[in-house]
Amino acid sequence: MKRLFLITIAALFTSAAIAQQPIAQKLIYYSISFPNAAHHEAEVVMTIPQAPETLRFRMSRSSAGRYATHEFGKNIYNIKVTDIEGNPLPFTQLEGDLYEVGAHPANIKVSYTLFGNWTDGTYTSIDPSHAHLNMPATFMWVIGQEKRPLKFEFNDLDKYGWKVATQLKPEGSNIYSAPDMQYMMDSPTELSNYKITNWDVTNTDGKKEKINVTIHSDDSQNVVDNFGKMVQKLVQEEKAVYGEFPAYDYGEYTFLTDVYPTTSGDGMEHRNSTCIVDPLDKVAGNEGDLLGIFSHEYFHSWNVKRIRPKSLEPFNFEHANMSSELWFAEGFTQYYGELLLTRSGFNTLDDYTQTIAGLVNQILNTPGASKYPATQMSRYSVFADAGVSIDPNNNVNDFTSYYTYGGAIALALDLRLRSEFNLTLDDYMRQVWLARGKVMKPYTISDLQNDLGKVTNNPKFAADFFKRYINGTDKNNYDELLGKAGLVLRKMQPGIAWVGSLATKPGRGRAGQQLAAGAEGLPILSSTIIGTPVYKAGLDAGDIILKADGQTITDTKSFSDVIAGKKPGDKVTVNYKNRTGAHETTIVLEESPYFEVVTFEKAGKPLSKEQEAFRTNWLQSKIK
Repeated sequence: MKRLFLITIAALFTSAAIAQQPIAQKLIYYSISFPNAAHHEAEVVMTIPQAPETLRFRMSRSSAGRYATHEFGKNIYNIKVTDIEGNPLPFTQLEGDLYEVGAHPANIKVSYTLFGNWTDGTYTSIDPSHAHLNMPATFMWVIGQEKRPLKFEFNDLDKYGWKVATQLKPEGSNIYSAPDMQYMMDSPTELSNYKITNWDVTNTDGKKEKINVTIHSDDSQNVVDNFGKMVQKLVQEEKAVYGEFPAYDYGEYTFLTDVYPTTSGDGMEHRNSTCIVDPLDKVAGNEGDLLGIFSHEYFHSWNVKRIRPKSLEPFNFEHANMSSELWFAEGFTQYYGELLLTRSGFNTLDDYTQTIAGLVNQILNTPGASKYPATQMSRYSVFADAGVSIDPNNNVNDFTSYYTYGGAIALALDLRLRSEFNLTLDDYMRQVWLARGKVMKPYTISDLQNDLGKVTNNPKFAADFFKRYINGTDKNNYDELLGKAGLVLRKMQPGIAWVGSLATKPGRGRAGQQLAAGAEGLPILSSTIIGTPVYKAGLDAGDIILKADGQTITDTKSFSDVIAGKKPGDKVTVNYKNRTGAHETTIVLEESPYFEVVTFEKAGKPLSKEQEAFRTNWLQSKIK
């Protein structure tokens, strides 16, 4: 089939018709082959008809759905530029991932070897079992030609027994297309002998769409089919939030799932598909773990891929993409991802109270949330979102994840809408969907505030909420709000002595050196947290605890044993050393500030009918 495809290209080059087409209609062709898959290599050819006079091509530095930079250019080599007959053409490497071609004919080819051995939602992974292709990590592209349509030929499928799973448009005979570069970059592709289960859904306008679950794993078809039924239930619950499905391009949505112990683990949303990778041995027995990723990523087919922050439009593949709206794009999705597992019946009420406690602790008990608004934590994504660096950071004191920060804000807003307006967060999300997502109108923070004012018919409430909790650092009264649903917010370890968190586990040092075996004392390996007893005592990374209350400290257990015999308010004398010499300090023990959430029933408190009804309306299934 490859030969026929190349013959077709040659015929196009000689046709006068292509020269008369507007530039947006002149296809760029990609061919990818896998002669050395055992060693994680692919061979890629990019054919450019009617190439621009000034021709620059490059690898991406960022990836759709990721906000930090990733240097994909490091994994390509053997780069060649030729005319259509294969004669070499001069080119220059301007930067690590940027190239410029000298004098050239109208039609040229760029070829290179691609190395990929990391299976997640960002990178590419190649071996005889599959080619897991995230497009920014796979294909170079021509600067200034981003609007041109593209075609792709996937070779060697029969050789490895692979099939193609992708949101790219099938054109027949292993040929697929994308209308432009942005769509291509948003279309991960899995080539493997995956198993598939699917079903049709009918949207509110009567149109049928297909949901595909493809799974590359060591599971039987029966396991995949049964798991698909679970996903089907979850999909319907998510549709109930918005009242309708998105109109998926080409009428299909595909879960691209890869489950194997050596994968990295990730979930990455795309417009008509999602890439889900989990380092489990198989799906069977782990369905609950996987459903959490499915729930979050599928919600993104509304929120992020269609309800789209203006700051991410268009997505720039040459550098990090910063957004102040990730508290909503990712955080509200985080909230719904867990809530919908409960509404679908996959998580119990007790499971969900643990999730709520995690959100509340993140917003009430982390220095980042106390000092910075959700908007600023969103902007930190350019460093935090799987960004790669080797030097230590101070994230425990200057960052709180926009996932949990936004999730806690969503929790509070949902409970306030229910108690103050007889509305729900579902109502708000539908309003944003109709005003922004369905019509593909990118939003700003002001737009989100206006939508809240509209759905509540109370612009003053919306303005106050955004001023205090989104753009400011005020916190909602979670104790009072949770009480309306018959839930108690209480200290997790009342009356127990607490010293704070110490990162002391042995591991690799900053320069990759193994910590010396049998080294004296207990080394603190990373920053202590502002406000904790150990921080107040002046202990931090680089200090080595030698004694506590006169007891020799050799490891974490020996230090914990000293603390275990104490109570809040007690003082512990600590001897430690660092590069400035030997020191002594006093730790004043406190009660842990962390909360747990339990039901009124478990706390021994009477549950009123109003509280029971409130809780039921919040957490029950919305499928009609």
